[in-house]
Amino acid sequence: MGLLDGKSLLVTGVLTEGSIAFHVARLAQEQGAEVVLTSFGRQLRLTQVIARRLPAAAPVVALDVTSPQDLADLASRVADHVPRLDGVVHSIGFAPQSVLGGRFLEAQWDDVATALHVSAYSLQALAVAAQPLMGPGSSVVGLTFDARYAWPVYDWMGVAKAALEATSRYLARDLGPRGVRVNLVAAGPVRTTAATSIPGFDAIEDGWDARAPLGWDVRDAGPSARAVVALLSDWFPATTGTVVHVDGGVHVMG
Repeated sequence: MGLLDGKSLLVTGVLTEGSIAFHVARLAQEQGAEVVLTSFGRQLRLTQVIARRLPAAAPVVALDVTSPQDLADLASRVADHVPRLDGVVHSIGFAPQSVLGGRFLEAQWDDVATALHVSAYSLQALAVAAQPLMGPGSSVVGLTFDARYAWPVYDWMGVAKAALEATSRYLARDLGPRGVRVNLVAAGPVRTTAATSIPGFDAIEDGWDARAPLGWDVRDAGPSARAVVALLSDWFPATTGTVVHVDGGVHVMG
């Protein structure tokens, strides 16, 4: 019996086999879930190719989280493949290069607004768009990078992650009465496409393994994916508004 037997999930952010979202989708299928993926624009074809590398090929629906029309159509597009959603995974983040890599003081509002829209507001937009298919016992899980600190080179993406974490708490407040849980997983640095696109990201990676009491492998997305799957399951029925740290223990070190 799998941890997610009989559940239907929507997973965003699957771009490569190295992404945390891909590992979540793979593990969720192995644990008995039916998975639907999202993608958009030129990335859609790439996601469709990657979807065939899962244990079971997953359908891909179009979703640009900045498009009101795509958000309005999401529930009907997903309903073509599954009758309901027991879980939604938010693995979406983007910031223009101009607001990363040590350019915090030079960043302009238009670019900062893009980072906040795609990386933070999208959690609310995605949860609301999925609501028609969700009910009591459903779970929304997002991915963050510990926003309590000012990390090297992370700059306005760090601010966006802080906004994402605040958004998750307000969603937990407002969706809780409907029986929907909202939590985040704060993953340590994983060498994904998104991470390596940040100029100087090795400044964050360097030394993480040495500081982590449990050690840390930046090439292994598995531990983070397992935490997401656990939060999607029925094993955390009374947990919401929480950030679960999966970083080898670095977050508690002085």
